[in-house]
Amino acid sequence: MPVPGRFRSYFFRGLAVLLPTILTIWILVWGYRFIQDNISIHIKHGLVRLIIIVGGSKEELSKFWIDGALSIGGFLIALVTVCVVGAILASVVGRTLWRMVEKFIMNTPILRQVYPYVKQVTDFLLTQEEKKKMFSRVVAVEYPRKGIWSMGMVTGSGLKKIVDNVEKEFFTILIPTSPTPFTGFVIMVPKEQVIDLDMTIEEALRFAVSAGVIAPQSNRDIRFLPKADSKSKE
Repeated sequence: MPVPGRFRSYFFRGLAVLLPTILTIWILVWGYRFIQDNISIHIKHGLVRLIIIVGGSKEELSKFWIDGALSIGGFLIALVTVCVVGAILASVVGRTLWRMVEKFIMNTPILRQVYPYVKQVTDFLLTQEEKKKMFSRVVAVEYPRKGIWSMGMVTGSGLKKIVDNVEKEFFTILIPTSPTPFTGFVIMVPKEQVIDLDMTIEEALRFAVSAGVIAPQSNRDIRFLPKADSKSKE
């Protein structure tokens, strides 16, 4: 192999090994900085003010809590606080209280225009139960035209108006795009035109992210697809 080809092969091989690690570290660093700049900084300033009220030097406390050795203290307190809130909301009393808070938010003129949509996004990204409910099944459907099969994830049962007019059972399906499977095309397909694939949600997401390169159980899935008729072959 010539030197340029060998260099290119080594480069892409090294990139394939290092890129996932680098991206993982970048996401963790970004998350840490986001919490530090938007959450923990307010916690640290609040601690400084509280200690000043009790008795203490503002300059020394600022150097110690905000710029000094305990600058990570606010970050740790934020993590613990989030865990405590999650534990409280896991109880019946906590869920009841939070429903009251959400009811107040939904009755507030400006907040009710924003909060429901933000909540849908955060629930979708962070809540495993919500993921399982929305992406319940992995299916194959003929899209964008007959004879071309696309992988999709069932997200619902279709619009009631269409179901009532057509008098058929429908599935709402998200056809994911690569390499960002959380974006795509939403279509409604009759149930009898949908084929279940023997794939988990995680396998389907990997398939979409890798543009079909990572296709576990692909041989088993393909044989479940109907054979093309003579017209489609022509």
